[in-house]
Amino acid sequence: MKQHVARNLGLVVGILTVVFMTAPLVLVVLFSFNDSVVMTFPIKGLTFDWYRTLLSRDDFWGALRNSVIVTLAVGAGSTVIGTLAAMVIVRMRPRVSALAMSLFGLPMMMPPLVLALALLTLFSALGVRLSLMTVVLAHLTFTMPFVILIVTARLRDFDTAMLDSARDLGASPWTAFRSVTFPIIRPTLFGAGLIAMALSLDDFIITFFMLGGGNTLPTLVWGMLRTGVDPSINALGALILLATLGTSALALRITGYRG
Repeated sequence: MKQHVARNLGLVVGILTVVFMTAPLVLVVLFSFNDSVVMTFPIKGLTFDWYRTLLSRDDFWGALRNSVIVTLAVGAGSTVIGTLAAMVIVRMRPRVSALAMSLFGLPMMMPPLVLALALLTLFSALGVRLSLMTVVLAHLTFTMPFVILIVTARLRDFDTAMLDSARDLGASPWTAFRSVTFPIIRPTLFGAGLIAMALSLDDFIITFFMLGGGNTLPTLVWGMLRTGVDPSINALGALILLATLGTSALALRITGYRG
C-alpha cells in the first residue's frame, strides 16, 4: 500500500514538474496567435497577424541575417576546432587528458555574465572593435567545450586498430582520417555541430556584450520588449523556440542519443 502511494505521489510530482517547465513555452506560442494586444485569458480568437507584423519589420530580417551568419560560423568553427582538440586529448595520458578537459570546460562552467565581461575586457584591452566577428569568437569560447566533450566521448570508443592498419598500408594521416575516422564519427560531428548552433542561436547575454551594432534575434527580442509588449514579440520568441528545439532534436537524432 505504501509503495503504491509513493509511486502515485512520484507520478504526480513528475507531471507537475513537467507542466511547470513547459507551461511558459506553451504560453509563448499560444499568445503569438492571440488576436488581441492584451495577452490575457480568455483568448477570444486566433490570428496570424502578429507573424505578418513581425515579417514586415526591416530589423527582423537584419537580425535574422546576423543570426544565420553567427550560427553557421559557430557551428562550423566549433566542430572543426573542437574535433581537432578532441583528437589530441584522447591521445594524452589519463592525468594530462583530465587536466585538459577541465581547462577546456571552464567556459562552459562559468556564468554567462562573467564570461561576457571577461571577453569584453579582453577585446577592449586588445583594441578589437566589437562586431559580428567578436560575437562568433565569443560563441566559439562557450560552444567548443560541448563539442570537445561529445567528440572525445566518441573517440574513446574508437578502434584505433583500423587507423593503424590504414597507416601501415601507406595512407597519409589526412587520408587515414578522411577514409577511416571521419565516416565512423561523422554522425557525432554533425550532431555536436548542431548542438553548438542551437546554443549560439539562443544566446543573449554574451551576444549583447559582444555585438557592436545591429541585432541578432535574441537581442531583437530585448529591443522590442523595451518599447512595449505585444504578441509580435511572442511570435518572434516562438520562431526562436522552434529553431532551437528543431536543431537540438535533429542533433539528438543524428548522434543516436537515447537518454
